[in-house]
Amino acid sequence: MAVATYSLRTRLIGEPKKGQRLPLVTGTVWASTMSRPSSATPSCQLQIRAAAVKRVLILALMIGLGVSWVSAAKHPALDPKVDGAKCIDCHADKTKGKSVHTAIASGCLSCHEVRVNRDITRIKLTTATPLDLCITCHADKKAADIKGKIHSPAVRDCLKCHDPHVADYKNQLLQPMSGATKQDNLCLTCHNTGVDVLKGGSRHAALDMGCDTCHVTHKTGDPAQREFAFHLTKDAPALCQDCHDVKDVAMLKAHQNQPIAKADCLQCHDPHQSKAPKLMQAFMHNPFEGKQCDTCHAPARDDKVVLTQKDAKSLCVMCHEDVAKQIATAKVQHPGAAGDCTDCHNPHAGSSPGFLQPGPVAACLACHSDQTEQFKKRHLHQPASEQGCATCHEPHGSDNAHLLRAKSVNGLCLECHGPDANPQKVEGASLVTIFDGKVKLPENYFSKVPILPLKYGRGHPMENHPVGDFIDPKTKAPVHMDCLSCHQPHSGDQPGMLVKDQKNDMKFCNTCHINPMNLMDVQIGGK
Repeated sequence: MAVATYSLRTRLIGEPKKGQRLPLVTGTVWASTMSRPSSATPSCQLQIRAAAVKRVLILALMIGLGVSWVSAAKHPALDPKVDGAKCIDCHADKTKGKSVHTAIASGCLSCHEVRVNRDITRIKLTTATPLDLCITCHADKKAADIKGKIHSPAVRDCLKCHDPHVADYKNQLLQPMSGATKQDNLCLTCHNTGVDVLKGGSRHAALDMGCDTCHVTHKTGDPAQREFAFHLTKDAPALCQDCHDVKDVAMLKAHQNQPIAKADCLQCHDPHQSKAPKLMQAFMHNPFEGKQCDTCHAPARDDKVVLTQKDAKSLCVMCHEDVAKQIATAKVQHPGAAGDCTDCHNPHAGSSPGFLQPGPVAACLACHSDQTEQFKKRHLHQPASEQGCATCHEPHGSDNAHLLRAKSVNGLCLECHGPDANPQKVEGASLVTIFDGKVKLPENYFSKVPILPLKYGRGHPMENHPVGDFIDPKTKAPVHMDCLSCHQPHSGDQPGMLVKDQKNDMKFCNTCHINPMNLMDVQIGGK
């Protein structure tokens, strides 16, 4: 019998004799036959299993009761039928202040309940967790029902930002959303935006006006749109123009008198801080960074941009001839790359390598709009949802199907998730590269990437489980298998992004492993 491991840290030693109780010992729960004679009867085996299950359930009950004892605070004696108004006799401070929770008007017992057992009075919430309680009224904030990017604390803990009763700041916030330090600014307890600006760098003065000048914390929507992805009051340039006048003489002079009224400010400028002056973005096109504007631009005419070549592509090819050749000769060509370079790339700067506009994901969704639905699912694959489609796909053309950067699906996935993953540090930049330097990622990207303990193509999701092609143990025929046999590449509604948005449970495994008593009995094509 194989050892079965459980999460509770207990174990049963030996086998029960008639009238004897098995000891419960700290360790790992196991039902072991190693100490049981091989002649043990099925009845005896059932007794052992029943004893194990019984003790585990008893221990779980004790732990559960212990948790409830801890979570319910002790309280002076009360009548079990006490009215909520009685609470105010002692807790009047919870009803007065600059910002009082509207639920207070409904009475304390709308959120709390009184439990009296003999002479012990305990007060607890009417729900298992504070989050569950909050969404009984604020149902529109329930993360499970929201399709879009949600501010992280709102997913699990309202009390990280809000006081449940009263506070000095609007919406019962624990601190204001303005200030230069984490002691003053609630947002800076998690974010370090504008705090550590390098010497010679720049910081946006709007930060001193408060984060809520530009952001609405609970705003959600299509994550492919920047307005919702970053919870903005509205998207740029309209947001920027609330403060910055595009007709101002000094503003026009700083932009070489080029027309900027409809330009996307965030392509060139970081909205928070920068290591460079004037809030310049982290990645800049060489001519732009060197202020060699006349390399590409002639003086503006009739409030329109005038280039030094007939069109943008002709201009770009003067320096990027190798990319033009790749676009024209690739075995698998990308139709989108045949257009103007500025359809996808900003010619000046960007927040990511390649200066994709309006961003490394949204740039692709302008044509591949069918993929937008993928980003409405709850669990998103970071390369697809944040770093950009070009992490896995070669946008200028490839020799591989689907413009993949590797010949096989597994070769692609294991570039990051394989035991031999070897990202290379970029000297002088906070970046690492993969795929022989073709893809650049933030230097901390791999800190959260799960590395699979594979050996000889086996080892996930459990030891000896194949992740690639294998021989059917029944028919001895070769069977194709890769990461997409079990996982979706972009997103999923369940953890692990399993195919068809299935849950990670035995029902999913049983689509292939049709006999739970013999895992080698496999149904091919059960994905």
